[in-house]
Amino acid sequence: MAKNKSSEGRGPSQRQLRVGELIRRALSEILSRGDVHDIELSRMSITVGEVRVSADLKIATCYILPLGGEGKDGILKLLAKNMYDIRRTITKKLALKHSPELRFQLDDTYDQMDATRKMLAQEHVARDIAKVDVEEVDTPE
Repeated sequence: MAKNKSSEGRGPSQRQLRVGELIRRALSEILSRGDVHDIELSRMSITVGEVRVSADLKIATCYILPLGGEGKDGILKLLAKNMYDIRRTITKKLALKHSPELRFQLDDTYDQMDATRKMLAQEHVARDIAKVDVEEVDTPE
């Protein structure tokens, strides 16, 4: 009997992770060196936090953030406008069999970390965390 090939509930495969990391590095290098011939895009410092690749390796979602967080609105438009050149350059650099479609999204990881830090700094949360830590130390095993 054949195995169930459904990917529900599973994380990305090693191949997806490897291709995503290769694309992330290549995209970071392309954007930092100014290989894209767009003056506005060349002026910006862009951080590529992560690239997630679909199971069939046809779509690569790139999570990006302008350095300092300024210009978030315009960065997606600039990248979408230059997507063909970026995709072509990545394909040449990596020698991939199929060039994945690039999709750009803002990376909100840093905002989530700040929100978590603020939540943990609240007085009632800190008190509850300290209470749990004391209970773990006092509990004999």
